Amino acid sequence: MSQTPRLERLRHFIGELSDLLDRHPEEATLLDQGHTLLHSLVAHDDWLPEALAQPDPARYQQYLLHCDSRQRFSVVSFVWGPGQSTPIHDHRVWGLIGMLRGAEYAQGFTRDAHGALVAQGERLRIDPGHVEAVSPHIGDIHQVSNAFDDRVSISIHVYGANIGAVSRAVYLPDGSEKPFISGYSNSSLPNIWDLSKENPAP
Repeated sequence: MSQTPRLERLRHFIGELSDLLDRHPEEATLLDQGHTLLHSLVAHDDWLPEALAQPDPARYQQYLLHCDSRQRFSVVSFVWGPGQSTPIHDHRVWGLIGMLRGAEYAQGFTRDAHGALVAQGERLRIDPGHVEAVSPHIGDIHQVSNAFDDRVSISIHVYGANIGAVSRAVYLPDGSEKPFISGYSNSSLPNIWDLSKENPAP
């Protein structure tokens, strides 16, 4: 992996996704074309700045890489320390998850006739280059974990809102909800448009 992050890859992805959203596609089209764009981004592991790839021993980290000026979407690096996992949670907006480094397990959930949560299908392993989608329309409740107990994993998440400010929920197995707003692990937004001297494009 190159020691110099090639941020032009991320800048290109943001521009292409912005153009896609300008066309106001239906969600199925958005997820399909967005899948292709995110796949192209995570196919290369040479662009994510090290400062936005740092794990924490206590919990997974959610670093904001970019938030659209109209808050139509946000791009986040999810950094998993060894063995770390999320609670069962939702998003309440569309989302795309692309694996950059390492691997994740994702288990979807649905409600049974009594409102309790039950696993939906098999646990899915997400490896580098693989992209998955979530939304309230196709399945939005899941639990995600690092597939490894001895190394860091990193995925790139794209959401249809400023996800750090969205009111959503974590869930107990009985289906009861606890509201939360995630925020971000970094306290300030990195200006990826003004780093060309430090991080030259390929």
